[in-house]
Amino acid sequence: MFNIVLVNPQIPQNTGSIGRICVNTGSKLHIVKPIGFDITEKAVRRAGLDYWQLLDLRIWDSLDEFYNANKDFQERFFYATTKTKDLYFNKEFKRGDFLFFGSETKGIPVEFMRKNWKNTMTIPMGKNGRSLNLSVSVGIVLYEAIKQNFIDFSTF
Repeated sequence: MFNIVLVNPQIPQNTGSIGRICVNTGSKLHIVKPIGFDITEKAVRRAGLDYWQLLDLRIWDSLDEFYNANKDFQERFFYATTKTKDLYFNKEFKRGDFLFFGSETKGIPVEFMRKNWKNTMTIPMGKNGRSLNLSVSVGIVLYEAIKQNFIDFSTF
């Protein structure tokens, strides 16, 4: 379906919730190290509940390793960031796209996003907000991609 890429996640409960979203949407979860917690940590399993064992998960040692293995798809890399004005719902998503989300504290490295800056996107927020919870952000963007592709969940 889609590829969710978490770059250096820091909060296990967010990663567990995102894993649950991925299982329920047929999406693959890619986690790029370093990770701010032990991936087997109780909090990840608790947030992911019994879904964690069903998760299509790939752990990468670095962004360079991820990029080298997937560079043929870089035109389909989309980066969620607060560093752009381009809104996520104005992007045209296709099945198999890679949706990147950065760590809760630092986001995605700007130098990595520069490889395909036209695919940066943001979620609009009011003037008092600076960011959303990571798992909420993944859900918002992923379900927009699903909506655009008219995916029937009864098929999986």
